[in-house]
Amino acid sequence: MALTSIERVKAFLNRKPHDRIPTYEHWWDDTLTQWADRSWITEDTDLDEYFDHDIKEQWYLNTMADLDFVPKIITEDEDTYTTLNGNGATLRHHKHHDTTPEHIDFTVKSRAEWEELIKPKLVGAIDHRRINYDAYRKNKRIAAANDRFFCASCINVFESMHPVCGHEYMLMGMALDPDWVKDMANTYADLIIHTSEELFAKEGVPDGMWFYEDMGFKGRPFMSPAMYKEIIQPAHKKTIDYYKSLGLPVIMHSCGYVEPLIPGMIEAGIDCLQVIEVKAGMDLLKLIDQFGEKLSFMGGMDVRKLYTNDETEIERELIAKLPTAMKHNGYALHSDHSIPNTVDITSYEYFLQRGRELGKY
Repeated sequence: MALTSIERVKAFLNRKPHDRIPTYEHWWDDTLTQWADRSWITEDTDLDEYFDHDIKEQWYLNTMADLDFVPKIITEDEDTYTTLNGNGATLRHHKHHDTTPEHIDFTVKSRAEWEELIKPKLVGAIDHRRINYDAYRKNKRIAAANDRFFCASCINVFESMHPVCGHEYMLMGMALDPDWVKDMANTYADLIIHTSEELFAKEGVPDGMWFYEDMGFKGRPFMSPAMYKEIIQPAHKKTIDYYKSLGLPVIMHSCGYVEPLIPGMIEAGIDCLQVIEVKAGMDLLKLIDQFGEKLSFMGGMDVRKLYTNDETEIERELIAKLPTAMKHNGYALHSDHSIPNTVDITSYEYFLQRGRELGKY
């Protein structure tokens, strides 16, 4: 018997029997622009609804330190522009394609700048401008009307810290002044919890919580498992314990190679790891064998196979991975990153259709 999306996702997160694997996806903005330019969709198409995905999420939290700061363009050329933002971060952005901004400089390089310039703006009474009540309310209603599993989403502490001081200074701080980084992590953990309390009191709780927390790069995590457990895990556990107290499962996204951190993330309380980035060295089938009895997974389908726009390549990727991925009832179909503009909509539709067919229990 076919389940609703809410029933299906709840079963997958608990590794309980269900009818078929859930599906979900992320997209680069320029993918949507190109698809609209080619008249495959319109500019206002809701892709969760268009593809009938099982999950809908809404980002609700703005962690920028100074909400009154007007970003300043420092330099600009034909391809890029460089800004100073309300975190005191100088970042170079590309004009013609979506990518992570290049880190140029940071005002905060140590505990002193953090305590003087940033922390005072994050503690005390909640500034309601941080919370996107309207979008949360709207998409929560859309999800409920279509029986989709609705997630509130935001970054967690690792992704909150490095926009303020950069990866370099944050990681040096972990080694040389760990109490400073612990203080940053705890401050952001409190901000995440307190803004959620405000949001949920006004607009109701979601079906689950989704955190974005990119803790790895190619072939390595940003920190050792010991450093994760000492500095980051307590803040992760603090936030996750709050959502678990409301009965909410927690999905955590982490790009890059994070396999060594997974045992600590399980201890912190996550229910699902997403996105399992193949080109960074993550191996979905290995992870299922190691952790599949106590952790659900979403992703791990090499998006480079979709770049080919070759149905044979896409089929081969699905057939190679789905039987093992499904064996503990804890897998949801997703690419191993976001869908870029090199992927035709027909290729993605084939990936989704065949995934649903092959993913039946």
